[in-house]
This record gives sequence, structure tokens and C-alpha cells, in this order.
Amino acid sequence: MTTPQCCANPPALDTAGGEGKVVDSFGGLTAYVAGVVDSKAAVVLISDIFGFEAPNLRKIADRVASSGYFVVVPDFFHGDPYVPENADRPIQVWRNEHPQAQAFEEAKPVIAALKEQGVSSVGAAGYCWGAKGAVDLAKAREIHAAVLLHPSRITVDDIEEVKCPIAILGAEVDHVSPPELIKQFEQVLSSNSGINHLVKIFPGVAHGWAVRYNNDDASAVKSAGEALVDMTDWFNKYLK
Repeated sequence: MTTPQCCANPPALDTAGGEGKVVDSFGGLTAYVAGVVDSKAAVVLISDIFGFEAPNLRKIADRVASSGYFVVVPDFFHGDPYVPENADRPIQVWRNEHPQAQAFEEAKPVIAALKEQGVSSVGAAGYCWGAKGAVDLAKAREIHAAVLLHPSRITVDDIEEVKCPIAILGAEVDHVSPPELIKQFEQVLSSNSGINHLVKIFPGVAHGWAVRYNNDDASAVKSAGEALVDMTDWFNKYLK
């Protein structure tokens, strides 16, 4: 389901943002990369519908990289993120042209490139649209740890098939993945003793809070910062 929350608070994209750099091809995709190139642990960040040029996403990538990871933020939309102002391409049309399954398929060569670079452990985190790619990678044993943040279109069946440690960070005010669904995910994971998991619902925040927060809102920044800490701690636990 796509709701107005998926499109709320669109970022002002910045092609030059971040402390890292943009490379023309990493596993066949244009990507923002940050961190130590010879790190043995890497994280792939899968964006929401607004793509890899979102300033907050690049800040997150830089922060994760500062913990010793090589971080890759691929452009899964090939220069075509969702643009709310384009009335000729409403969200449903755009989503049909950018199915979530493409993140999984296009992430596999990215992971292969990381391994060729010498990386031995890979994690993936997905925001909204990108959460489906992260969970599909977790189902296919392509990664060693996953984090889903305010996920979109994730089902109980998806969670039942997860094969690596997974953290799910949801929002209290979320019409896309409401707390009731997040709690179902927790029940499924709790019944599978072989999968380590963290499920957390953040109070007082809405879908998109972890990456589309207002930098002038101290409360929003604090909640997003807490999500970032939780995500980084999860990767530290299972990738290092």
C-alpha cells in the first residue's frame, strides 16, 4: 500500500552532498560511497523513493562509515527518483516503473563487487521502499545482517523467510506499516529461535522519520539519531 506518508517531507536533493564521493559504477550502478575502502565490513543503504541524493541519507551513510564500515548507497532509480511536483507521474505510476524487486536484483552485483574488494561481511538497511530489498537480501542469505526502517510493503511471509539477524524499526504513527503489523513481525521472529532480532516501535513519530526528518526540529533529530544508533549497534554486533 502506498499512502501520503510515503511521499511526505520530500528532501531537497543534493548531488554534491556528503563527505564521501559519487562513483559512476559500483557493481554496475552509480553510487555514493563513504568510509574505509579496505574495511572487511560493508553496509549497503537502500533509499526510499527519493533516492540516493537525499542529504539526510548521505549523512547517515557518513555516520555509519565513521564506525569503520565501507558504505555504499546505490542509485537504484538510475537518475529517476520520485518527484512529487511532476503531476504527470503520480506515485503509483512511478512505483510501477520502479518495482521494489529491482533493488534485490541490482544489489546482488553490488554485494559481489564488495566481496571482490575484500569485504567479508555485508549488512543492508532499507528505508520505506528500500526495506523490501533489504528483507529480500536477508531471505536469500546474501547478507549477514539487515535493518528495516519504517518499511513499506513487507509481509509476514517475508519475515518468516528471513535467514539472518534482523532489526525492524517502526513508527507509532504509520499507515504503511502500522504498529499492529510490526508486532506481528515480532511474533514471527520470536517463534523462530534461530533468528536474532530486534523489533522497536518509536513513539510519537510518523512513517519516514528516520531519514526524512526536519533538521530544525530537535525532537525529530533526536528520534532519527536514536534509530541511527540502533542500526549501527546492530551492524556492530553482527558484522564485526
